[in-house]
Amino acid sequence: MKQIISHFTDDDLYKMTMCCAVIDNFPRAQVKYTFTDRDNTIYPQGFAEALSEQIKMLEEVVITNEEVDFMKRRCPYIPHWFYNYLKGYRFNHKWVKAWQDEEGHLFIEFEGSWANTILLEVKVLAIVSELYYTMTGQLENIDFDIYYKKTYEKAERLLGAGCVYSDFGTRRRISFQTEDTVVKAMKDCYEKGNWKGKFVGTSNVYLAMKHDLIPVGTMAHEFVCAIGGMYGPQMANHIAMDSWRNTYRGALGTYLYDSFGWDIFSQNFSEDFANLFKGLRIDSGNNYEQLHKIIKKYKSLNIDPKTKQIIFSNALDTDTAIEIYQYAKDLCQPSFGIGTHFTNDYPGIKPMNIVIKLVAAKITESWTFYNDTCKISEDKGKHTGKPEVIRRFMDALHIEE
Repeated sequence: MKQIISHFTDDDLYKMTMCCAVIDNFPRAQVKYTFTDRDNTIYPQGFAEALSEQIKMLEEVVITNEEVDFMKRRCPYIPHWFYNYLKGYRFNHKWVKAWQDEEGHLFIEFEGSWANTILLEVKVLAIVSELYYTMTGQLENIDFDIYYKKTYEKAERLLGAGCVYSDFGTRRRISFQTEDTVVKAMKDCYEKGNWKGKFVGTSNVYLAMKHDLIPVGTMAHEFVCAIGGMYGPQMANHIAMDSWRNTYRGALGTYLYDSFGWDIFSQNFSEDFANLFKGLRIDSGNNYEQLHKIIKKYKSLNIDPKTKQIIFSNALDTDTAIEIYQYAKDLCQPSFGIGTHFTNDYPGIKPMNIVIKLVAAKITESWTFYNDTCKISEDKGKHTGKPEVIRRFMDALHIEE
């Protein structure tokens, strides 16, 4: 079987920006991750072995000078010392365990240095997704001319409506070629018209380089969740924002706030942070309710919400994004990160509902134990982590289900 990930930067930008911040602030931290398939999919026999082979192949994938030069040009906020780290970085299959039970359910675990294992998540999810569609024979049914036209039509609608948006679809894409097709169609459409909206770019660094676009992304939940495991959830957002400021000095100023729910974040979101960060990302909960909570918070700090960017990224499609834009355009600066709807939307193919979440952390390798952590979503029933850990964190934060 062909190698699925063959470029080091075939990955979301936020994995690299977080990796840099981890080295800068938590260089000795150790972590564990686990895979969850929310649809309880039965995978083909031999899937775990094929996945392990693909992960072993990652050991030969190294960053190129072309990729480094592109990132230096397009990502000036990343300190140059980080590229020396990436040049010496090598994947190690021993960080990963993958197996199936007798019924065919898939299990994956990572363990190791946070600075090392952080670069596995998106690549492994993309491998799982493409490998599944390959081994089940679904990939061969894709007509990429049809996919291009379908994506082009989505772009016309979004741009015509005035939406500012980017592709966030690497982790659950049907295949690399699918996301490549999406990015090309989006760029072609944007460049051929005089639109109210804007196609900003893609979270995939390699595809941004290939198509000469801006790589887009800042951070993910794992940054806050790991800190919550090491120090407790009450101050996790404060420590995360302070650490981010330490590394990026105001750049990459979109904060993902919902790792432990709105209420505890809001109590940590003081005026200095609200002025420092350019905006917030809504990734769970009711988009409209979350928007009004954000607006109310900014107003309580005497900050005009219209000066702040709000990124919506919670399971969006074209219709939803346009509806939200029409509602929010006079309240803030709305923009959209759209993932699965772009890269896994083809008749007869069911998008995978898979995640890999950081579930335990320790501040140094010399600790003899890990602290469990979890994610408490604004969507009820979508919390991730051990039930007893979720309950303990919710009790600590006085959250009632």
